[in-house]
Amino acid sequence: MEPTDPPQDPSDNPNDVASGVSTPDTELTHSNSATPSLSENNPPSKTTPEAPVSDSQDSSSSEPIQDDDDNNNPDGPPQNLSRSEPGPAEPGPPPKKRRRRKKFFTELNGNPSLSRSRRSEMAKDVDVEALIAISVGFPVDSLTEEEIEANVVSTIGGVEQANYIVVRNHILARWRSNVSVWLTRDHALESIRSEHKGLVDSAYRFLINHGYINFGLAPAIKEAKLKSFDGIERGNVVIVGAGIAGLIAARQLVFMGFKVVVLEGRARPGGRVKTKRMNGDGVEAAGDLGGSVLTGINGNPLGVLARQLGLPLHKVRDICPLYLPDGKAVNSEIDSKVEVSFNKLLDRVCKLRHAMIEEVKSVDVPLGTALEAFRRVYNVAEDPQERMLLNWHLANLEYANASLMSNLSMAYWDQDDPYEMGGDHCFIPGGNETFVRSLCEDLPIFYERTVESIRYGTDGVLVYAGGQEFRGDMVLCTVPLGVLKKGTIEFVPELPQRKRDAIQRLGFGLLNKVAMLFPYNFWGGDIDTFGHLSEDPSMRGEFFLFYSYSSVSGGPLLVALVAGDAAIKFETMSPVESVRRVLDILRGIFHPKGIAVPDPVQAVCTRWGKDQFAYGSYSYVAIGSSGDDYDILAECVGDGRVFFAGEATNKQYPATMHGAFLSGMREAANIVRVAKRRSLIPADKLNNVREESDDLNKLFETPDLTLGSFSILFDPSSNDLNSYSLLRVKFRGEKLDSGCLCLFGLISRNQAIQLSEVDGDENRMRMLNNDYGVRLVGRKGLSGAGESLVSQIESARSNQNGGFKDGAV
Repeated sequence: MEPTDPPQDPSDNPNDVASGVSTPDTELTHSNSATPSLSENNPPSKTTPEAPVSDSQDSSSSEPIQDDDDNNNPDGPPQNLSRSEPGPAEPGPPPKKRRRRKKFFTELNGNPSLSRSRRSEMAKDVDVEALIAISVGFPVDSLTEEEIEANVVSTIGGVEQANYIVVRNHILARWRSNVSVWLTRDHALESIRSEHKGLVDSAYRFLINHGYINFGLAPAIKEAKLKSFDGIERGNVVIVGAGIAGLIAARQLVFMGFKVVVLEGRARPGGRVKTKRMNGDGVEAAGDLGGSVLTGINGNPLGVLARQLGLPLHKVRDICPLYLPDGKAVNSEIDSKVEVSFNKLLDRVCKLRHAMIEEVKSVDVPLGTALEAFRRVYNVAEDPQERMLLNWHLANLEYANASLMSNLSMAYWDQDDPYEMGGDHCFIPGGNETFVRSLCEDLPIFYERTVESIRYGTDGVLVYAGGQEFRGDMVLCTVPLGVLKKGTIEFVPELPQRKRDAIQRLGFGLLNKVAMLFPYNFWGGDIDTFGHLSEDPSMRGEFFLFYSYSSVSGGPLLVALVAGDAAIKFETMSPVESVRRVLDILRGIFHPKGIAVPDPVQAVCTRWGKDQFAYGSYSYVAIGSSGDDYDILAECVGDGRVFFAGEATNKQYPATMHGAFLSGMREAANIVRVAKRRSLIPADKLNNVREESDDLNKLFETPDLTLGSFSILFDPSSNDLNSYSLLRVKFRGEKLDSGCLCLFGLISRNQAIQLSEVDGDENRMRMLNNDYGVRLVGRKGLSGAGESLVSQIESARSNQNGGFKDGAV
């Protein structure tokens, strides 16, 4: 059977079971013996983040349009602004029924010099570009709130706005036609008439500042993003969490001129995106234990990353056979009948809620209660087999929302449907960690730094992690909603009541998986999914759906999903028992067909609910909540000092990896806006640069290593040879006001030891420049990693002297 538009695969959800390093996954290794050896609390091995997702439709340019020079009607449709032929354009996604979209500038009042065919071709190009913009999330014929806030046009509405929209769509489509190159402003201008340079400047600036173009992991893009685009230093940002939201925000902020440092509690990056490398008996595979499926590739920014990295996509095929508890295949006619009935029940609930919301705006009931009421009224699924089939569909819905039907808001459970990405659902071969690893490159990430406290005030922020203090102008918190609900991070002052209420109202659910590597593929290669029905309604989500990863993982890997109430009970069950139950189901399906099901070579059970860095899988709209709570969660606090990102802060794309990605880009733009609005360095600090340098020089009064004019301070928290060390070099001269100039740099402890083996400052400086490529900077030029190391050294010495110094901001 064909599953109904699989509700965003929570596997694709960055929240699928997303999370990781300290994920309480349990790994089983089956040897040739009948009894598997169990490593109950085996911490997940450090994984290599891998590939992202993909974007099937991205296209290039067509032509913007503007008011005709001879047309005096200021409200008439815009005319052609372009001066050269449009490039090839990628097809946009077809409009969805529930997202009715008007044709975009399909009729052009004409420039007399344009032939009818030329106008028709132009209109077609503009329509294609509009569809690309729509797929990315832009409205058809109006500005986004971000654009209005950025003052992209002088007047809202009218010809200028219409022309801006066409220009913006053109630039967006042009970059999407070749996402591996950096689109410059001059390139954007090439096909647009020069008199519209102002619109191009406005649209280009908005798109690049908000991460809609020139983002990602292509070599040309990465190189440009590793330094400030305008050379202006805008402040320091501490980012809490090295998941997708935190990593993409960090990269964008570096490009926008900020120094960043990323704190991650796990020993690996990725958060709720985790790929497990499995092997044994000559087979190996990579399976995603967290976010896995790319739900919709049209316009998806993760699809762009996949294209840039040259990662192939595997479409999750629609065929999904279902099997009864006795292993027999479900009758296709009964299957279709129940599926139609299930969709009709949802439609009836939808009509009911519209009526209720209009009359009594505050009324909400569980979605499960409403569906059951309609099922009884219309006598749906009275037959036992039909009831099992209906329960399978309900389990699939619980999987999409990571929660029980009894917890979902009837009024708003699907509030994000109008925004969902179009296109196929896909897997990335090799797992999503390839993608994560690429995002981590060249970022200062401190692992195993569990954040305990975030203090913020008028002068900046202090973040405490593992007894260390990290200072910044602002902090971006990207931890999962489950962590915020637990209250394991102390905010000083306390978060506003409005935000605390939203945190409590929104739901954070659970999905678990059993990943099994077999010695060979016994289930066949012509399907990607198959399902299993249960007689027990309370356990309908237990191993109800299987994903075949054979086509994408490198080996015969099968993943069984556990949703709803079964996902909660699953975490209390022995991993050995869990795997045994999965094997019983598989043998019940395949043995009657004469197919032997072997013991798995290796098996891993997730425990996302017990993961201290997640406490669940992904967000959902609970009873009494609404989409507005996602927006409240996204609001910054402390007059622009503390910002929030992550899938649970994205109203349009919650519970998805691309939702996390887009939230990181959104907050990077918000941080830039606040930085521009307010000087990040108070006047008293501007006047006391020398005082700051003096404070740092005091630390060097007792260095760990002295080599002539070179002094070195080691990271007090680590003896690792690759850990950072702070280097100071003193330059003396008669022309210097103070008699000497101190410059600083970061080197590894190993490099410091190597420097100590070299004689003479001149030789050390040569090694520093030629061999290590270290650039010495002034006190204010230290990177985020350097500032963090200074804070750690100060904190350690403060402890030695009798306790922490006052940490109030």
